[in-house]
Amino acid sequence: MFHKEGYKILVWSLIGLITINLLANSFLGKENQLIITIIFIISFVIFILIAQFFRNPKVRVNKNENQILSPVDGKVVAIEKVNELEYFKGERLQVSIFMSPINVHVTRYPIGGKILYSKYHPGKFLVAWHPKSSEENERTTVVIETKNFGNILYRQIAGAVAKRIVNYAKKGEMAIQGQDSGFIKFGSRVDLFLPVNSEISVSINDKVKGGKSIISKKA
Repeated sequence: MFHKEGYKILVWSLIGLITINLLANSFLGKENQLIITIIFIISFVIFILIAQFFRNPKVRVNKNENQILSPVDGKVVAIEKVNELEYFKGERLQVSIFMSPINVHVTRYPIGGKILYSKYHPGKFLVAWHPKSSEENERTTVVIETKNFGNILYRQIAGAVAKRIVNYAKKGEMAIQGQDSGFIKFGSRVDLFLPVNSEISVSINDKVKGGKSIISKKA
């Protein structure tokens, strides 16, 4: 199953690769069958790599207002206290999750609640692990009002490869935990900003699953 954001790219990629293979067959001829076969194999691998970026497996979400779930698949690369300057303008606990090219790149609402803030920021395309990528890269910021955690913020961040962020969150609407909230085309990073006294359920280098893994929970 593929995410809707990938349909157009997949179709055009398929058309382009089929065209390349048809031209190879027309101009190279049977005497160059080995080259034609190599072109076909390379084309097939390229299409599979593109397709895997846009896969969107079904996730059975156990909705729980006492738990903040991971918004994406990936690896936890940072857990630290920081000054969040865009919305809270104060100290928060940041949990950063890095998505590799082989991860599912769907972003999901980490918890349910009212969307208080949703803003897109154009910016640079520094590598996702760069210290300033959270503030200088292309990104979107979403704040959700929750019952048990107060206001929590998550930020989609583009990287050196990711060139487009899709964000479905709209101010005033209700977020449903685990539901698709956006997509980072070709991956990158998502940061969660939680109250500083939050109990964190993951550690650095843990691999997490969007809509499944618990990032923080109330006792």
